[in-house]
Amino acid sequence: MDKLKILVVDDESRMRKLVSDFLIRSNFEVLEAENGEQALDIFYTEKDLALLILDVMMPGVDGWQVCKEIRTNSKVPIIMLTARGTEQDELQGFELGVDEYISKPFSPKILVARVEALLRRSGRMDKEEIIRCGGIELDKAAHRVTIDGQEVELSFKEFELLTYFIENKGLALSREKILNSVWNYDYFGDARTIDTHVKKLRSKLGEKGDMIKTVWGIGYKLET
Repeated sequence: MDKLKILVVDDESRMRKLVSDFLIRSNFEVLEAENGEQALDIFYTEKDLALLILDVMMPGVDGWQVCKEIRTNSKVPIIMLTARGTEQDELQGFELGVDEYISKPFSPKILVARVEALLRRSGRMDKEEIIRCGGIELDKAAHRVTIDGQEVELSFKEFELLTYFIENKGLALSREKILNSVWNYDYFGDARTIDTHVKKLRSKLGEKGDMIKTVWGIGYKLET
């Protein structure tokens, strides 16, 4: 399978190199642009970009302008990077069609994890049928979970929830994001249904249930 191609756009060369190095280690092909004009030139030249990582604050054509231009022509996934993590900036990004929003400074490993999760959601990266994490083996085709070789009985939603946690391991996931991804609809009530399912899932996983951590004020994440 050909490597997926990612465009990294940032006016700071050190930041581009940091992000590019981690993506290349994860078997991605990386293109770089140091400003918005270069980014748009590459976008219109390269027809098979899988994802863009786009800095907000750049001289000349900034990240917002690049995002707005690209969204008139393409639904390619976009991750925005910013030194200003304000709510207003995030709202503006999502209104323009940004898929993920990451504030600087950030962990490059977490950035790569978000890239991979976003590519899986968009269908660009193959989802493995059997995934393993910390002694848990999950067979998506057979809808079967084993822990250290012993089968565990999970309900349909518990299975989907565990799959989502494993495929996004290391990422803090809000209750709203979990509901939208696992239940596949926008949820406007309280989030107690998530807490109830997580509690049951932890119990069924036994000691492995401790890998599902509560992130206070946000939601949950799975750590190995």
